[in-house]
Amino acid sequence: MRIGELAEAVGVTTRTVRHYHHLGLLPEPGRRANGYRDYTLRHAVTLARIRRLTELGLGLAEVRDVLADDAGKDLVEVLTELDEDLARQESALRQRRERLRALLEAEELPPEGPVSPELAALFAGIPASDSPMAARDREVLALIDTAAAPEERERLMAAVGAVVACPEAVARAHEAYALLDALADADPDDPRVEAAARRLAECTPRELLPQTADVDQDHVFLRALYADFTPAQAEAIRRALRLLARDGRP
Repeated sequence: MRIGELAEAVGVTTRTVRHYHHLGLLPEPGRRANGYRDYTLRHAVTLARIRRLTELGLGLAEVRDVLADDAGKDLVEVLTELDEDLARQESALRQRRERLRALLEAEELPPEGPVSPELAALFAGIPASDSPMAARDREVLALIDTAAAPEERERLMAAVGAVVACPEAVARAHEAYALLDALADADPDDPRVEAAARRLAECTPRELLPQTADVDQDHVFLRALYADFTPAQAEAIRRALRLLARDGRP
């Protein structure tokens, strides 16, 4: 058989056949006097087996193991590993679909979405606000929701949940947002900075502080946080964190 005849017989392309030659999966056939490759039935059988194995999801390196005369892994072992891997993929896909279904069934998605169901529930319990500072706060919570380690995330979300569950604490938070919004065009030494800092410290759970960071040191998250606000707002936030870090009380 010529290469095109072999490829057509097995249902692959001639490019695939040449690729398998290059990788050493399919032995090179002998050549006729005219220089054309002369494929035999044995080549077709091997090529068909390669196709079946790849259609099951085996990578070409695993196919090589199965086909090798001194196979490091027998077919049962390779297929067992593939089955276990597919089971993990199925579980991950099922979890993703469950999360997508919850998002689609929600009456309204938060503008920061998609977020975890836990954070979405917290957002749903916070009264709507047109405060730019409130919007920034939600963005930071969404960042924590995504980036924190599971245990850290659970601890932080619990702290935020305790605030959201208390109407008085929510009211204090909105007061702090208003004071910080008013500092948008102020100087860092504006006397209103101290009042905003104290109000912010009153409504910020101490658990939200970085565990091992001095608020005035070159902590990567805090540096990025301060840079995202105007100078007066950043100074108010820095002072609030100092108050919390000092003794946990404003």
